[in-house]
Amino acid sequence: MNTPKDLKYSAEHEWVKTEGGNVRIGITEFAQSELGDIVFVELPQVGDEIKAGDPFGSVESVKTVSELYAPISGKVLEVNSELEDSPEFVNESPYENAWMIVIEPADLAEVEALLSPEKYEELISQ
Repeated sequence: MNTPKDLKYSAEHEWVKTEGGNVRIGITEFAQSELGDIVFVELPQVGDEIKAGDPFGSVESVKTVSELYAPISGKVLEVNSELEDSPEFVNESPYENAWMIVIEPADLAEVEALLSPEKYEELISQ
């Protein structure tokens, strides 16, 4: 399972990448492998406020619909609209093409409280 070392992770299987003062968010390779073939992605609108721990969207696979949980709080600056037409990117490229949103974090300290790659690997190996 690929767990990039330059990212932070949530226990709900989202990844977080700090880019300057903003944060890019997606779901992990482990999450997409558990869900199966992704057929639909629902994301928030630019300008929406998201709160850590609350749902900010969902992914639908051939198996189930799964909520996406905000790993940190902030304002949505960008949404990956390519996922509307190409939800399969989530399966094919969870860390590159299938980022979901970019937010302006309310508090960057929330990022530091997330799981390290090593702690996330421990979580998914249980």
